[in-house]
Amino acid sequence: MAVSLAREAALWDAGARVVAGIDEVGRGALAGPVSVGVVALSRCDAWPQGLADSKQLTPARRDSMAEALATFGVARAVGHASPEEIDAHGIVAALRWAGTRALAAIAQAGVTVEAVLLDGKHDWLSAPDDDLWAASAGKGQAAAPPVTMVIGGDNLCASIAAGSVLAKVERDAMMVAAHAEHPAFGWDGNKGYGAAGHLEALRTLGPTPLHRRSWKLP
Repeated sequence: MAVSLAREAALWDAGARVVAGIDEVGRGALAGPVSVGVVALSRCDAWPQGLADSKQLTPARRDSMAEALATFGVARAVGHASPEEIDAHGIVAALRWAGTRALAAIAQAGVTVEAVLLDGKHDWLSAPDDDLWAASAGKGQAAAPPVTMVIGGDNLCASIAAGSVLAKVERDAMMVAAHAEHPAFGWDGNKGYGAAGHLEALRTLGPTPLHRRSWKLP
């Protein structure tokens, strides 16, 4: 299924001047950060040829697509939340933290996002009214713009697909770099997910500081 700008155009038509597509990477990993990619678009009618959900692209194609995306839209950013933050606050709060960090980077670039297209069916970006942690964290978090959920959005929306590619490329690079310090876990290949070799290394060596220790690790 080819991506389009149909959902972005609906929000532009409704009055939003800048629409951001948002997707996450690393939610199901056992090690490493959870990462959120944000690509902000003002009204346009084209996107890089071959843009698709990051899972549909080969590593080489993702890298070349990330280069093409460097000039797509008015701003783009990737935010991260660490394994320690995931352990301390849970994956949903960590996703929100990573997403608001990316949005804050876009705001610091002088771009105001007025509407968000978020992949999936659960809005993890908008803080609940009783989220005292977000209010007290003091990490520069701001209220998210209005969020529209899009199930399968990484296959449908050019902005969301772009966010997924940028987040995947940046997080993969972080895990490859971490592999040099912890080569037994094979992060240059599995990127922190539960591949057989990664699980066996966990059983043999135990977790590293990059593992999510609150999760059910072998």
